[in-house]
Amino acid sequence: MSERGLSVGFILSHEQFPATELLDYGMAAESAGFDSLWVSDHFHPWQHNQGHAGHAWVTLAALTQRTTRIAMGTGVTCPTYRFRPADVAHAFASLSGFAPGRIFLGVGTGEALNEVPSGGGWGPYRERAARLEEAVGLIRRLWTEDWVTSEGPYYPVTNANLYDKPPVPIPIYIAGSGPKSAALAAVAGDGWIASGGALLRGERQASSMAFRDGWSASVQDRGKPRVLIEQYVVVGTEADAIAAARLWQFMPVARHLLAEPDPRVIQRYAEENAAPEMAVRSFMVSTDPGDHADRLMALQAAGATDVFIHAPQPHQRRVIDFYASSVLPLVRQPPSILSTVGPV
Repeated sequence: MSERGLSVGFILSHEQFPATELLDYGMAAESAGFDSLWVSDHFHPWQHNQGHAGHAWVTLAALTQRTTRIAMGTGVTCPTYRFRPADVAHAFASLSGFAPGRIFLGVGTGEALNEVPSGGGWGPYRERAARLEEAVGLIRRLWTEDWVTSEGPYYPVTNANLYDKPPVPIPIYIAGSGPKSAALAAVAGDGWIASGGALLRGERQASSMAFRDGWSASVQDRGKPRVLIEQYVVVGTEADAIAAARLWQFMPVARHLLAEPDPRVIQRYAEENAAPEMAVRSFMVSTDPGDHADRLMALQAAGATDVFIHAPQPHQRRVIDFYASSVLPLVRQPPSILSTVGPV
């Protein structure tokens, strides 16, 4: 991640494009000056009409060989049902060997559309949170200890040893919207994957407080916490945004769909209960680079350390080139110059 203040990343959406295209966009993002890549990790896409769901870890492995500088990781992997924690530890240790110091692991409690169809199973939130906490602890032990034995209760292992451990520590960022997940991110993670819209609107203050309090109460000095945010952006008109939003129409009603395993059902529910215009409300839609820079800086002021832009429109290179030439230079100017950029 960048040490130059706000880190700006680019999201490679496996739901939206085939993995072969994502490789090209990842290389372009590095050339454009983005700090990091967030790769979505899905077995099924959210909606059937999104049409893609390549394997995130395979894409990451290919990216380590096509890039030289940019950080990369998942947003997010569920290390509890579809993937067992030992498999996640094994895979990301190997990725770190390909790109030392450039790999991060984003984890969360998951969605049924990924866990159920792949045969992993599904459970209530309390069980999913308990599984996640145990999984993160086991992953860390496998990365740092030899001959690990754990009684579980969810993931018992006996004399498990990763012969090729990560050459440098891999940060783990934990996603969550509620106070309990935010507290878990503070205690077990190296940072929190939060909702950018909620931060900007001043919502979920209980979650923010739970994360800050948990981080401050840590017995070890871990420095400033990282708060990672996904921000949808459209470089274009409102009509462009509405067209793009048809692939993300579920977003305003997503909380009702976490336990639904079928992307066809999710799409039908979204089309019946949420107009595309509702999804667009959370997008940054503009052709003015100052508007995009304002949103990034507003997110930083609200507490974000890392903002990953997600372009739902089909023309990814347009967004990458626009940010490279016009937005990133504004964000990376000295504060005295940034203060001349207007308010959100």
